Formats: sequence, structure tokens, C-alpha cells
Amino acid sequence: MDWLEIGKIVAAQGLRGEVRVYPNTDFPERFEQPGTRWIWYPNAPAPEPIELLSGRYLAGKGLYVVQFAGISNRDQAEGLRNCRVLVPETDRPILEAGEFHVADLLELAVIDQVTQQQIGVVKDVISAGNDLLEVELTSGKKVLIPFVEPIVPVVDLEQRRIEITPPTGLIEA
Repeated sequence: MDWLEIGKIVAAQGLRGEVRVYPNTDFPERFEQPGTRWIWYPNAPAPEPIELLSGRYLAGKGLYVVQFAGISNRDQAEGLRNCRVLVPETDRPILEAGEFHVADLLELAVIDQVTQQQIGVVKDVISAGNDLLEVELTSGKKVLIPFVEPIVPVVDLEQRRIEITPPTGLIEA
């Protein structure tokens, strides 16, 4: 089975077994609605199912605090630190036109629309007011490119490429 990482457990929260999860998804229901998720321990051969009981968003921290079944004290919660939280790849929400799953954007070739030359590769998507594409240029330098239609007019998942029209100075800076 293929998996989508939806978050990473970064710390225990309090004394009752709750954990803090840094999300890697734009779908809050993944941490707020009870149900089965999978947890992948570092160095484990495969993920294990775990039941999400409840979750809430900490707006000021950009984190979710979640409670899993069977995790009832701080020591157990600490044992989950650095674990990844997953869902099956088949559990992808349907997106609107112009919306993309972050995992689909990673490793896409970044093409200058005018020259049609590859200038880099998407390495990460950073959530901000507008999402930012972290692009590793062919020079090895990393730049942040606003993921807005005037700058990124073409996203071609089938051809594994995006085309950009960067404003003067964005790439050279």
C-alpha cells in the first residue's frame, strides 16, 4: 500500500497522552475527525494502525494536539515523538480546479516559461499567506517562489513540470 504523510509528531502535550503534530496537509479533518490513521515509527519496516480519538488546532502554534487510543500518559506520548502520521494514498480528498496535493508538487521540474529551460526542482511547499514553492536551482541555491497564477501559470502533473514567469530579480537575487 502507498501512503500519504499528513503530519509528524513533534512532542508530547500535557500529562494525559496527547501529542503535538506538525501538519503536512491542508485538510483539518485529518486531525479533527476520529478514525483510523497509521503511525510510522522511525526505523520501523511499515506503519501501524492507530485510532485517532480527538484533535484540536492550536492556531498560534500551527500545530494540532491529538489524542490516540491507547496513549494515556506523557511517557507513552513521548514514545511517539518523531513518528509520522499517515493515511492510505487512496484517501485523497477531491480538489477543486487549481488546487494540488503537496506531494504531487514535490520534485516537479521548474521551467522558465520564456526560455523553456529547466531552472530547478520543487523541494517543498511552505504554507504562508500564499503558498511558497521552495525551489532548488540548478546552481544548488534555494529560492522561494510565490505559488500564485501570475508567477506559476502552468502546473502539468502529467509531464511532471511547472512553468514560471518570475518577476525580475526573483531568481537572480
